[in-house]
Amino acid sequence: MNPAKLYIVDEHPGVRAALVERLGRAANLQVIGHGGEAGLVVREIRNGQPDVVLLEVKRKDGMGLEILRQLASLPNAPHLAVLTSYPTKWEEQAAVRAGAECYLLKEIDSEELIKTIANLLAK
Repeated sequence: MNPAKLYIVDEHPGVRAALVERLGRAANLQVIGHGGEAGLVVREIRNGQPDVVLLEVKRKDGMGLEILRQLASLPNAPHLAVLTSYPTKWEEQAAVRAGAECYLLKEIDSEELIKTIANLLAK
């Protein structure tokens, strides 16, 4: 079985690097890209067709939910999971309405995150 293709969206390069390191070791995942700039990540995701996108919707440019909506509206949209540091009930509800299938805290351990991604893929 081929590994699931994963794309990571976060404004902070250090966060992206840590997630690539954590998730890149999983045999059932292949990190095919990561980025922070809104327009670029939407294009890369459209072209790369990942199976799952992990994204932080809190952004300085305020585009997080819009990126989520754009990704959810793609033909053959990937599974979308929000991964955030500071949860709010309002944001969680808005993210689900915009297309997120789950809302996770960045403090999640690697094994649990990998299991959650596998559960998304099983849907």
